[in-house]
Amino acid sequence: MIDLHGRRIRYLRLSVTERCNFRCRYCRPAKHGPLLDRRDILTLEETARLAAIFVELGINRIRLTGGEPLLRRNVLRLVNDLGSLAALDDLSLSTNAFMLPEMAPSLKSAGVRRVNISLDSLTPETFSTITRGGRLERVLKGIDAAVDAGLQPVKINMVVMGGVNSHEIAEMIRYASERGLLLRFIETMPMGQPGRDSMGVHVPSHEILATIRTAFGNTVRAVPGTRGGGPARYFHVEGVGTDIGIISPLSQHFCDTCNRVRLTAGGDLVLCLGRRDRVNLLHPIRQGASDDALAHTILEAISRKPGHHDFQRADAPHSTPLPLRMVSLGG
Repeated sequence: MIDLHGRRIRYLRLSVTERCNFRCRYCRPAKHGPLLDRRDILTLEETARLAAIFVELGINRIRLTGGEPLLRRNVLRLVNDLGSLAALDDLSLSTNAFMLPEMAPSLKSAGVRRVNISLDSLTPETFSTITRGGRLERVLKGIDAAVDAGLQPVKINMVVMGGVNSHEIAEMIRYASERGLLLRFIETMPMGQPGRDSMGVHVPSHEILATIRTAFGNTVRAVPGTRGGGPARYFHVEGVGTDIGIISPLSQHFCDTCNRVRLTAGGDLVLCLGRRDRVNLLHPIRQGASDDALAHTILEAISRKPGHHDFQRADAPHSTPLPLRMVSLGG
């Protein structure tokens, strides 16, 4: 699949639920509106069927997302189905790690190769404040379980917020280095009302780098090339012998090399996080559309993938508050 801007689309982020047992402040409001009715969510069988069509069209990487994907009942059944797709090179999972102490070995056996884990603080009180009640001790056990199960690399994602957790950047680097984790720092994004509110604590990538250099001296150098086909720019911190990534959707956006689309739990094919462009696949699949017809709909949608997001525009389509937008789109 190649869009009109010459970008080859190989990566599908597949959301299996809007539900999450955390309520991170930059992602979800304190009180949310109604979630999708179960009847309006793709079944696991429908999800597996669509995923197989995407892979047939050229997708070779799938990441399961949510909400918290491990809350989806019988999710291991879907993992097994996806893991059996011969043309799929990489099956990964985004999670808050809360359920990994019990599920990590089963996920590995079913076909998940690696995990991305959200960890925004190493201080229990700060972690609880950001997640509105999350238990840090449980998450750290989940990270250890992922390492022990061989889900490698274990990637840690820290959303950096000024005056909230930005003072923990150096500590987080040391923690990741000691455990052999791949750490990425992420800028806040104006996704829905919670994301818009979080822009008051936005820390741009150059300030993140400046903080790292202050902590470790002139031992931070850019790593050439890309890693894993994702948007992160990587840097080597010689003082602790590790690499860290920085994902900067605003200060240094990566639209020119975007290689991904998203499928929500409700069946919407989302072409860009910062735009409203989307095509619903749930309705045609339930109206009896053939695999060929669904493939045609997907290809037609890919041809309309926008060239860039509109996060910087005050009048951009994303600016209408959507309380569940990020949690429903998937990370």
